[in-house]
Amino acid sequence: MARSAVTTELARRLKALPPYLFVKIDTLKKEMLAKGVDVVDLGIGDPDTPTPEPIIAACARAAHDPANHRYPSNWGLAAFREAAALWMQRRYGVPCDPMTQILPLLGSKEAIAHVPLAFVNPGDVVLVPDPCYPVYRSATVLADAEYYSIPLLKENRFLPDYESIPKDVRRRARLMFLNYPNNPTAGVADEDFFKRTVEFAKANDIIVVHDAAYLDVAYDRYKPLSFLAVEGAEDVGIEFHSLSKTFNMTGWRIGWATGNAELVAGLMKVKSNIDSGMFQALQFCAVEALTGDLALWQAELCALYEKRRDILCDGLNAMGWRVTKPKASFYIWVRVPDGMSSEQVASTLVEKAGVVVIPGNGYGEAGEGYVRMSLTLPTERIEEAVKRIEPVYKGWRSK
Repeated sequence: MARSAVTTELARRLKALPPYLFVKIDTLKKEMLAKGVDVVDLGIGDPDTPTPEPIIAACARAAHDPANHRYPSNWGLAAFREAAALWMQRRYGVPCDPMTQILPLLGSKEAIAHVPLAFVNPGDVVLVPDPCYPVYRSATVLADAEYYSIPLLKENRFLPDYESIPKDVRRRARLMFLNYPNNPTAGVADEDFFKRTVEFAKANDIIVVHDAAYLDVAYDRYKPLSFLAVEGAEDVGIEFHSLSKTFNMTGWRIGWATGNAELVAGLMKVKSNIDSGMFQALQFCAVEALTGDLALWQAELCALYEKRRDILCDGLNAMGWRVTKPKASFYIWVRVPDGMSSEQVASTLVEKAGVVVIPGNGYGEAGEGYVRMSLTLPTERIEEAVKRIEPVYKGWRSK
């Protein structure tokens, strides 16, 4: 291999990124697959059933229209913004102006990565829940800012304790990430918590960024609350929505930002300098998803996840593993046996059972002592995972 004639050393901000802690599990998984082992992967958080046919048909129609082959507007089609605003009103009771408060996103992940660039200066502090979706931390680092981790503990229902944040941190904090229903803990937030969040944000001049990716994956008639449904939230916050989990469209990369118009405009300024907007055919797919007759399909999807949740949780509890059934999201956050670490449990399960789970410490220090399991596998594969885990778990208990 030829040696480069230029300096290829990575920028300091990339060197400062938190390490990828799932490498060992990925390596073990590949080794097992190479040996011919049938691996059941409960680590994947990616819907396994297809996108609804009406959305696919809308994509085909729009893709054949030459008018959609040109550069799109960064602000997106009016039809998409109006459909998203209608969804916000009907689904969550949140009124918003489609022209100033809706911004199409290339999936909510890109907005999470870009929002610190719009509002955070080098040296500022970003409040990040721990454990969390790792992009909250990496986005902060890439913006040359510092993150302060707020532990999400079971005794506090996996909600951040604002009183525990030191005053000097509050003074330097510029932005805060939240995510409910939560990945990875599956924790949920109620109106009282969101009201306290608004009060905390106003008192400390902190922007609230709410990642609402799992807002429509819920069980037992539970209806998760949009942060923006709480009085005063629009004054301090912006919320990111995604079609990924709601309509099984993770690969399509379609979402939107909404909330405070000035925050939306700030994010738009970053995006207009980084990307060229969303392919218009995809925007017509979003319109179909948000305005089409898919309520029954969505109900059936949640019912499928609920069935899988019950199979996995009931199976784990039957073998002696105490697991709480989540109200929302498609993740199970499982406490590891006493005396074992998250990585030990994850490594043993893939080596001895051929079952992949994610060690909780990969999501932050407060995730140590847990593993995350996903419901996005065919039901029979989840049943197979339970069958394989049982003898391994009983072996742990007998020690």
